[in-house]
Amino acid sequence: MTRDSYAEMLAAVQGFHDKNDLKNTGGEELVYRLALMAEELGEISAAVTKGKGKAALAEECADLLILLMGTAIAADLDMASAFWEKMDELMQRPARMIDGRIRVSRFED
Repeated sequence: MTRDSYAEMLAAVQGFHDKNDLKNTGGEELVYRLALMAEELGEISAAVTKGKGKAALAEECADLLILLMGTAIAADLDMASAFWEKMDELMQRPARMIDGRIRVSRFED
């Protein structure tokens, strides 16, 4: 297994959850996790809008990814399957230019 495989990343996040007993101490409660993800998204926004640089942006994106993976653990979700199902769907969606930016969506006119 390589260090960039999803399985190894998921195992590392599970190890963090186990080390800190998140399952039994409220750390896997979904509303709490949602608040943490919103906080991390704000930190990503600050990294971009305040021009903090690529390293800061990568760190904040990693924080959000770790939280997302932990949420998958907490909710017992198979994110590998969900990812590929969603990618297959997205690849079939149309793209449109809206206000000078590309959007890919289920456009409902």
